[in-house]
This record gives sequence, structure tokens and C-alpha cells, in this order.
Amino acid sequence: MAKMFEVIFDTETKKFFDEIDGYDASKLGVSIASVYSRTLDGDFKVIDGKMQSFWEKDFNEMFKLFERADRIIGFNSIGFDVPALSPYFPGHWSKLKHFDILDSIKKIEGKRVSLDSLAKATLGSRKNDSGENAVKYWKAGDTESLAKLRKYCEMDVEITTKIYDHALQNGFLKYIDFWNETHEVKLDFSYPKIDTTTIQNSLF
Repeated sequence: MAKMFEVIFDTETKKFFDEIDGYDASKLGVSIASVYSRTLDGDFKVIDGKMQSFWEKDFNEMFKLFERADRIIGFNSIGFDVPALSPYFPGHWSKLKHFDILDSIKKIEGKRVSLDSLAKATLGSRKNDSGENAVKYWKAGDTESLAKLRKYCEMDVEITTKIYDHALQNGFLKYIDFWNETHEVKLDFSYPKIDTTTIQNSLF
């Protein structure tokens, strides 16, 4: 397989849902988005990678990374981050190659699982802050609070990357349910195989 360019991302918003009308993420406003972009070789080993965070004024630069990506990876991204960012990007934004980890899990387990639960059971680590605080950091607006906001968003991207890589390489993730029981869910995060015979036939 040729080299792949992946983008793992997370966003934080300016408002809580109870501050807007209806459950519409596009009305929340995005304060910051953090992106880990990387190139993988044919064996899915990382050749190079870079973590970047973008404030609202730099979203157009960030979108160039998304447009290049062979896969755009997030956690609850199709349900939340994609619609939250939709006011900032052109209409084809939602048609890019999005891959939502939570969506894959829900299709098998039939329920939502938190990123923190997956991190604790699969990686033995936990998030050290909350999305609720992220909104408060933005509203505070001082230099220290904005630095905490950036750190939190980048931490979410780091955890999402580790979770994704674990499933890609090992074919499963673990999570802890409401009753504190650990479950394992088998997942196939491999890229779809390209049918070279179809491509060859289309040339003639």
C-alpha cells in the first residue's frame, strides 16, 4: 500500500448546549481545534507527524490539512465535531473521508462509550480535564485559561490517536461500563482494499 496521510482531530466549543436553541452543534461556535497530522508507510508505521492547534482565525489553514487526508479520525466527530465546524467550511466538508471511532463502536455495541472509559480500560490512562472546563476556559479568555484550553484539546487528540492506533493494530478496544465491568469490543479499522482488477478493466 502507498503512503497514507491521516488527520486526527478534536474541537472545543464556545457554548454549552443549554445556551442555544435545540441540540444543534453548528450553533455552539468552535473556540479551538487541535490536529495531529501524520504520514504512514505501507505497514502503517508513522514516518512523520505534527500536532497543531488552530484558533478560529486560522481554520482555513487547518481545512487544507483535512482536504489532503486519506482519513480524518475523530471520536464522536460525525455526531459533534463535523457539524460544529460546518459553519466555517465549504459544503463539501461533510463529504470528506471522516472516520468516527465512536460510530464504529456504536454499530457493534449498540450504545455510546466515553473516550475516558476507553482510555482507562485500554490504555490504563485517563483524561485530566473536562469538556465542561474547556468552555469555561474560553469564556474566561485570559492567557492562562486559553493555554489550559489548548492543552486539553491536544490531550484529547493524543488519547484519540492512541485509541485509534490500538484498534488498528490489535483489532479491539476495551471499555468500562456503568457497573464498572470491563468489556472488549472487536473492531476492524483497516483501510478498504482497492480492487485492482476493476481499475484495470476500466482502462480498456
